[in-house]
Amino acid sequence: MRATMACLAVLAFSGWGWGAEEPPASGKYWVFIGTYTGGRSEGIYRAELDVRGGTLTQPELAAKVEHPSFLAIHPSRKFLYAVGETGSRTDSGSVHAFRLDVQTGQLTPINAVPSHGGAPCHLIVDRAGKNVLVANYTGGSAAMLRLRDDGGLSEQAAVVRYSGKSVNPQRQEAPHAHSINLDPTQKLAVVADLGLDKLHIHDYDPDTLALKPVDRFLKLADGAGPRHFAFHPTEKWAYVINELNCTLDVLHYETNGRFEIVQTVSTLPESFRPGYSTAEVQVHPSGRFVYGSNRGHNTIVGFRIDPANGKLTLIGHQGESIKTPRNFGIDPTGRWMIVGSQEGNLLVVYEIDQKTGELKVTGRTVPVGSPVCIKFVPKP
Repeated sequence: MRATMACLAVLAFSGWGWGAEEPPASGKYWVFIGTYTGGRSEGIYRAELDVRGGTLTQPELAAKVEHPSFLAIHPSRKFLYAVGETGSRTDSGSVHAFRLDVQTGQLTPINAVPSHGGAPCHLIVDRAGKNVLVANYTGGSAAMLRLRDDGGLSEQAAVVRYSGKSVNPQRQEAPHAHSINLDPTQKLAVVADLGLDKLHIHDYDPDTLALKPVDRFLKLADGAGPRHFAFHPTEKWAYVINELNCTLDVLHYETNGRFEIVQTVSTLPESFRPGYSTAEVQVHPSGRFVYGSNRGHNTIVGFRIDPANGKLTLIGHQGESIKTPRNFGIDPTGRWMIVGSQEGNLLVVYEIDQKTGELKVTGRTVPVGSPVCIKFVPKP
């Protein structure tokens, strides 16, 4: 009885209705893992997470794809999309569509189309379920790809290509679109460009095949290298993690598409060291905490969010069992974090303290080759 009541209390505290989900009747989620192939990986893998105890099954190969480094789930949960992170400045990578059976977790290929740029590294599906939006790192471009009624990708696309450079001659010699997100109104698309130290802002309409540049952008610090981006569930703030200078910017957001930097914090516990870099940023479903990953330093950093202004206070760093944490996922109930230890070839499970936001070591790891993306789908 005590264990049951404690579990219910933790779930209630996580804040259902504010981004967090009530767990499915099965108490389980499918966990889909994007990877870099070669070596120990052949494509997209699938495991099961039991949120009642945080146990994770051994991943199994769900689909053979070359370098499916980032995944996105259709809002109907009937389809999954993956980038094929290949190509160059002149050769395009690809985007792959799969039919997803939520009963079995099986992925069935539908089709693949060009991403309209080299090294696609991030993609999302809009809330209407009509389009996939993809960021092409080497190609320095973003594309909007129309979906067919069967969930497949059509040949229709809108592409925007960026130009310019910034201060780091090795990493910012050209534009490098590293992620694309839609604002909570689904009327603006925001592209984080590591190469130009900018957030590009575009008008977005799911019914109009176009990414229209808005006459504004947000310029970040020279050499910051913005990588990934996350909105707060209140829709008042957003957080951008900067790969090159290992910082996290807190942005005040207005629905007209304007952002203002209100705070910049280091993701490291000490002064920046050459060779370190960041990767992922995610806001906890409760809206109380935000987390980022530090490669080189091999930690996940956590911050407490001030509900009055969105600003951050350090919780701490957790690095147990991690080697190159490229990406992580917080399960939809907010209880567990699964970290992809890319060079460790492991998934590492942490429990999230619902009161403090601290990451608690569970000692649970499962092997999978070069994990770089974690996505959850409720299992009936």
